[in-house]
Amino acid sequence: MSTILYARVSTIDQNIDHQRSQAETAGFVIDEVIADHGVSGVSTKLADRPQGKRLFDRLRHGDTLVVRWVDRLGRNYQDVTDTIRHFMRQGVVVQTVINNMTFDGATTDPMQQAVRDALIAFMAATAQAQAEATKEAQRAGIEARKGDAERYRGKKPSYDRKGLVVVTDMLATGAGASAISKATGLTRQTVLRIKADQAGAEKALGKWGM
Repeated sequence: MSTILYARVSTIDQNIDHQRSQAETAGFVIDEVIADHGVSGVSTKLADRPQGKRLFDRLRHGDTLVVRWVDRLGRNYQDVTDTIRHFMRQGVVVQTVINNMTFDGATTDPMQQAVRDALIAFMAATAQAQAEATKEAQRAGIEARKGDAERYRGKKPSYDRKGLVVVTDMLATGAGASAISKATGLTRQTVLRIKADQAGAEKALGKWGM
């Protein structure tokens, strides 16, 4: 039985090594990393990605698939839910680093199955919603550059996209604003603003083309 980390990066600001170190810090012992680079989780299904295909071939009954969060599998609701259910039928355990969620096909209790499936659906829907918010932010950035950019954009964010990823990752693991401020160099007020409105923080980067 193997523990395999699947990682996906779609931009140069994201990093495969960060996803592995985050998993190992959470206590996972990774036997193998399978990763796709520069691949969109919105438009390309997991089974259609170069290494995603390999993942389907590699996983066997009793193996554990580890992902940073379900958005690494994809940002399309149908694809993510279909993928997780496929692996569960194959006897593969799916675990997330963020929030430490475990999905498997072990339970036969209808109520527990319903709760599990509802949670999978919620997480998959959240992943798609985040992708749509990012796309909207990018459109806003394009519109800002067409007109009075300074007035439309507002104040330039003090963080970049990489910094936002670090902040949201640390928030997801329960870190406090002071600890995040110390780790990122951002002010505590900035961290709190991001915490209060993560979608708005994403939009602010998009307005500035960041």
